[in-house]
Amino acid sequence: MSRLDDAIRAAHDAGRGAFVGYLPVGFPDLQTSIDAAIALARNGVDIIELGPPYSDPVMDGAIIQEATQTALAAGFRMSDLFTAVRAITAAVDVPVVVMTYWNPVLQYGVGRYADDLLAAGGAGLITPDITPEAAPEWIEASRRTGLDRVFLAAPTSTDERLALIAGASTGFVYTVSTMGITGERAELDKAARTLVGRLRAHGAERACVGIGISTAEQISGVLEYADGAIVGTALVRALRDGGVERLAEVTRELATGTRLDR
Repeated sequence: MSRLDDAIRAAHDAGRGAFVGYLPVGFPDLQTSIDAAIALARNGVDIIELGPPYSDPVMDGAIIQEATQTALAAGFRMSDLFTAVRAITAAVDVPVVVMTYWNPVLQYGVGRYADDLLAAGGAGLITPDITPEAAPEWIEASRRTGLDRVFLAAPTSTDERLALIAGASTGFVYTVSTMGITGERAELDKAARTLVGRLRAHGAERACVGIGISTAEQISGVLEYADGAIVGTALVRALRDGGVERLAEVTRELATGTRLDR
């Protein structure tokens, strides 16, 4: 059973594509980040993606880096992640998946991390900087605990690598819309559509597209060919500039792009 797949399936059954919303844990403080994640779930997000702050966020754009640095400066600890997941999953039924760089998991202990995430009610991990062949310990731990494991696919990935990623991922494959760091872009890279098609040809059942999606129109365009759309920077910006109230408003606006007319 995959909680992420179940959430995508439920959205599709309701006539929508899946809306995945990202927020960093601990920004602007731990309790507000919990309240913000709950607001996502109550205003149209189907899957919550939580990012633990990390000191070397090579994939993150300026707005997310600013937020994670704020959280680190405020004293974020790994235990805060599990506190947040536990509080969010107690309040809402939307699955929570953690988007984490690999080094903190390794330092914490892969098996221990999986056990603590499961105990907190988490659904799995998105691991942007580790490939399936380098992750046998995590694959074993995820199979043991039933947590989803989401690997990333990029437009530059070879067919051999896409087949490996499709076979190793559960829940969905995180499909990178364009090469580079996260952030809002005026026009999404058309390579994403081609990449999703290639992933499906290699057996991927679910593909969600992320990086650069910031409007309801972009979400609607992505959902013409993908199972879900992932939004991060636009949500972090809303939380930064207007608190949880503004975040809820922006989430509702973005959710209007999830209706499927096909």
